[in-house]
Amino acid sequence: MDHAMPEDQKAPLLPLHSSILHRSQSFNSSIRSLVTLNNFFILLGPFLCAIVCLCVKLEGPATSRNMLAVLVWVFAWWVTEAVPMPITSISPLFLFPLFGIAAADDVARSYMDDVIALVLGSFILALAVEHYNIHRRLALNITILFCGDPLNPPLLLLGICATTAFISMWMHNVAAAVLMMPVATGILQRLPAGPTRDEVVIKNFCRAVVLGVVYSAAVGGMSTLTGTGVNLILAGMWKSYFPEADPISFSTWFFFGFPLALLIFLALWAILCFLYWKKGSGGVLSAYLDKAHLKRELELLGPITFAEKMILTVFSLLIVLWMTRSITDDIPGWGALFNGRAGDGTVSVLMATLLFIIPNKKQKGEKLMDWNKCKKLPWNIILLLGAGFAIADGVRSSGLADILSESLAFLEQAPYLVIAPLVCLISSTITEFMSNNATTTLLIPLLIQIAQTMHVHPLLLMIPGAIGAQFSFWLPTGTPSNVVGFTTGHVDIRDMIRTGVPLKIAGIVALTILMPTLGAIVFGTDRQVLDWKLHVRHCKGIS
Repeated sequence: MDHAMPEDQKAPLLPLHSSILHRSQSFNSSIRSLVTLNNFFILLGPFLCAIVCLCVKLEGPATSRNMLAVLVWVFAWWVTEAVPMPITSISPLFLFPLFGIAAADDVARSYMDDVIALVLGSFILALAVEHYNIHRRLALNITILFCGDPLNPPLLLLGICATTAFISMWMHNVAAAVLMMPVATGILQRLPAGPTRDEVVIKNFCRAVVLGVVYSAAVGGMSTLTGTGVNLILAGMWKSYFPEADPISFSTWFFFGFPLALLIFLALWAILCFLYWKKGSGGVLSAYLDKAHLKRELELLGPITFAEKMILTVFSLLIVLWMTRSITDDIPGWGALFNGRAGDGTVSVLMATLLFIIPNKKQKGEKLMDWNKCKKLPWNIILLLGAGFAIADGVRSSGLADILSESLAFLEQAPYLVIAPLVCLISSTITEFMSNNATTTLLIPLLIQIAQTMHVHPLLLMIPGAIGAQFSFWLPTGTPSNVVGFTTGHVDIRDMIRTGVPLKIAGIVALTILMPTLGAIVFGTDRQVLDWKLHVRHCKGIS
């Protein structure tokens, strides 16, 4: 009886090819696998760091040169994304101690403070809103309100954009765009896709809606401290550089950010209407869009549940606590009860904790949230925030901040109304090719030194730099929110540039006008610059 031969016995006794040739091919393939563009970018960081350490001479302590070398390394990896951004973000934890810039414990503290606690709590609440479909219910209700009868396309566009902007005030921009885009495209699915007599009108309306969702998510995020990571980086760096100054609280930022976002939002709506709406379009679109369709979508969600009511209650309570922690000098707010020990992060984590305690009344013993639902927490943003705070501390403690300040002395006579829009323009251009958060982390320390050189309040330049980093309106790669809109197939790069250029100009103009006027009232930027120099000295321990 024959048996099948084992595989190893089927192999030839002698190799079919020369073993030398095989080893040669294996060696060549190994070399090719190593010589890649990504590996080149990985080596670029330490290589540039070594060049700075060996060739750059600064008039200051050795730590200032080492800090510059580490900055070059980290930013090279950030820009090229040779190493995943979250991993690059934690590299200061080993680079700072190795280069003698700061102790490991001091660096680690930068990765968990009140601002990062604020982010954690906010993201958990946002995940709860997403899990229970509250965003979709809210979007449909507001859209029905704005739809009009008969259909009014500019009013419907306003409703969709306003809903997106409102959701983005309390959630991350990307999350708001991801959650709202299916709602928007669901409305657009009612329109015919093939070539028709009204093809131009339909395509223009689709472009306006998709661009409106994408840009409204960015604009809405500007209005609150938690709406985008950029605002949190700004608040954290302000606290790090000027610990004796009044911190940028949620309510403080809202009183400035909301009017600014409102102006830019109205400009966005006007630009979209001007570019994509022609008189008579309403009659064409009303044949396909009506309130009945939207109401059917809302009915499919069913009646509002106990869990949804409780999450809305917790979210509303959190907003009230954020807004009332510190009100005015005469009305101190509830924060005074704790002698300033409680921050915005305190209540954010407290409200998030309640979600793990309150039952959802769906299944016995089940709470509104559990840890499995939190697996989507964006740790990459949290780590990037920590890296920004660590870099800010390193630039200051190493002495590099003083050297930068001295090198920028030529700006002392420059007028603010020239510098501020220029800063905003530069920031908004860089952010088209880098992430918004990385752009802010790169520019803020430099802008602080420029402001001190010009003898102006640091926030007069820090805020234009940070807000400008959110004006990524030109390219799909500018921010993940743009990618969300681009992948729908309704818009292309020409549409984004056509809308983004006037929108960016409108944003720069609005910011240049509001910062020295409303900003002076909200942030107290009309105070003497000497006060801020004293804060910096206090940070360094100089008497």
